[in-house]
Amino acid sequence: MRMTSSIIRTRWSPKPDTATPQHRRAVKAAAAVAAGALALSLSACGSSDEGSGGSTGDTDDTSNNVTLPKLDGTSLEVAAVWSGTEQANFKKVLQEFEKRTGAKVTFVPAQDPIINFIGSKVAGGQPPDVVMLPQPGAIKQAVDKGWAKQLGSDAVKELGENYSQGWQDIGKVNGKPYGVYYKAANKSLIWYNNQVFENAGASEPETWPDLLNTAQTVFDSGVTPFSIGGAEGWTLTDWFENVYLSQAGPEKYDQLAKHEIKWTDPSVKDALTTLAQVWGKPDWIAGGANGALQTDFPASVTQVFTGGDQPKAAMVAAGDFAQVNIPSSMKIGTDAKVFPFPAVGDNGPVVSGGDAAVILEDSKGSQALATWLASPDAASIQAKLGGYLSPNKNVPNSDYPNAVQQKIAKALIDAGDDFRFDMSDQAPQAFGGTPGKGEWKILQDFLKNPKDIAGTQAKLEAEAAAAYGN
Repeated sequence: MRMTSSIIRTRWSPKPDTATPQHRRAVKAAAAVAAGALALSLSACGSSDEGSGGSTGDTDDTSNNVTLPKLDGTSLEVAAVWSGTEQANFKKVLQEFEKRTGAKVTFVPAQDPIINFIGSKVAGGQPPDVVMLPQPGAIKQAVDKGWAKQLGSDAVKELGENYSQGWQDIGKVNGKPYGVYYKAANKSLIWYNNQVFENAGASEPETWPDLLNTAQTVFDSGVTPFSIGGAEGWTLTDWFENVYLSQAGPEKYDQLAKHEIKWTDPSVKDALTTLAQVWGKPDWIAGGANGALQTDFPASVTQVFTGGDQPKAAMVAAGDFAQVNIPSSMKIGTDAKVFPFPAVGDNGPVVSGGDAAVILEDSKGSQALATWLASPDAASIQAKLGGYLSPNKNVPNSDYPNAVQQKIAKALIDAGDDFRFDMSDQAPQAFGGTPGKGEWKILQDFLKNPKDIAGTQAKLEAEAAAAYGN
């Protein structure tokens, strides 16, 4: 909240999940994408002087690869938690659907937790026709409650033509298709202000100790190393998941994601101890812990790339989608650069997220909209606008507006089914996706008091046990 044709295997590939014949609601397919390959691709584009941030792409030239019905007189509502530039760019995708079909589509701003938002709309007899759900767990909840409607044959056909099996399976519940993963994310990146790095004589780190050294170098130059958008708890789960995946490994990651091991496990203690090496240094965080907890995600990105050579911070751990919050005055690949989240263990992590279109009101119009969002035509429109990544393998790589985004997109497609989905997004929403509660709130408290590792583990386990029911 939020990577895919040859498959890269690593020595971390887990044993097949014999409990079910398919992927569970989150991908269990294989290990994280080989971080070395991603590191090479990103460092190769790090010196590029092409492209810029923001919504600068040209969307007038759109392909016509999908057949849609005429829907004159049809009105549809689409709900999502997206705001700002992300919402504005998605509306352009909806506008093209209107142009092609004659339907009228209204965007409905939703709030987190989105499953509660949907529940209130259903209870009031006015659910949106389609909702963009950012968690596989939320899709399952919507199905279990009888809210979600199964995708029709046209949408399923588009998925089969345009998506790897792993991305198709994430949108399934009990083997039946419910979700179109329209948007993906590589959440294992750190963006940085290149001028600050050059002034400090700092270099891109490859390992966690390197990151600590780079942070100290930046700090010694007079700039705070890190910006953290702690007002939104999901940013903190991303930090934890990257550290945990790299340090504990994919097998443990899968076990913790399913609550097959407890949050009091020593592997969690190790990850929190590692996190505290950054979070426990308030001078390394813009505004300290209290400032971070009042900083939302967009501001956490913006403050790294404003203020000339004296920004509020030098780096921000953020997914590829952070590009929409980088000022257009900062050229991506030259002024704003990115490196893979450093390896804490033997291999660097690759954590992905995504948002899926799910039908709540079954109709010819809603099925057509799901079909549209599964097409390369729809994804190409938003790809050209920047700050967006699609798991649709038939989106031309050249549609992404700068060399950095093209490299990230290629790594996603080349990964096939080899990735780990965001752990908190796999959890029941009460634990992994609710502001002010569960993992989000507990990690916010940990950011304030990173010495309380045992207490944090105990709270995490109590909340997880209640949410998972075990």
